[in-house]
Amino acid sequence: MLSSQMLGGSPFKLSASPLPKCVAKGLSSSQSRRAIMVPPAQAASKVVSLDFDGVVCDSVGESSLSAIKAATVLWPDVFDTPAAKARHEELVEKMRIVRPVVETGYENLVQIRCLLEGMSPEEILSNWGEILPKYMQHWGLERAKLVELFGGVRDDWIASDLPSWLGANRIYQGVADPVREALAQQEVYIVTTKQAHFTEILMRDMAKVDFPADRIFSQTVSGRPKAEVLQMLTDKHAGMQKMIFVEDKLSTLEKVAKDPKLEGWELYLVDWGYNTVEERARASQHPRIHVISTQQFADLLQR
Repeated sequence: MLSSQMLGGSPFKLSASPLPKCVAKGLSSSQSRRAIMVPPAQAASKVVSLDFDGVVCDSVGESSLSAIKAATVLWPDVFDTPAAKARHEELVEKMRIVRPVVETGYENLVQIRCLLEGMSPEEILSNWGEILPKYMQHWGLERAKLVELFGGVRDDWIASDLPSWLGANRIYQGVADPVREALAQQEVYIVTTKQAHFTEILMRDMAKVDFPADRIFSQTVSGRPKAEVLQMLTDKHAGMQKMIFVEDKLSTLEKVAKDPKLEGWELYLVDWGYNTVEERARASQHPRIHVISTQQFADLLQR
């Protein structure tokens, strides 16, 4: 946990990274309520790997509000002011615009301060790869501490008011049922930049899917590239008839497409997530990437 001294005399109390006790308890009870039988490897015909934010869940409202809470902890002199508070709604709307370039949740803190201090969404969209490291250095920020802070703020929000935290997220229409059905027939995994326990809570309480915790691979703490996870799944499920990777970030799919060790994966970009019209157009020209709608997503998981 970050101390108040490390966070500039924070008025917020941050909890440690594990699930709050009330949430952990809810996990066990919900699992007994809605147990899902995961098939043995030999019974499945395909491996399905899904991104979470932007494919299953639209979390931009929650991540933006969590960023404001965390930024208030980290920079109280900047964010805990009447002027900054008056701009919360405006900042959330701008965060929705710049969401396509976010790789991992902690980046929201840097984005929201850049926006507060006058940087335009267009500049962030076009140049985030250079802006992020520049301002991390400029403000003396460390990735691990931002991850801990961002996760701690979310933990406290969940522990104090789970309904409002859930309400700041939404599950994309037409996505949950195909995932639930696929779990009963195929080898399904989530490979995400979101912390695993938040993913598990949202799948359980919003999507109404008890997704096995050992099938959620999170990059947030490990920093492990998705390509490495896909390679691990390739090795684990050698000989599987079909391997499917569904993402909303074109850059991730392009990296996978360049890896000769992953040429067995079918790559799909959803048309409802955090990507732009230009990215979808570029994806449609790629020989290995297919752009799909929610109906095509359902067909893909069920066929």
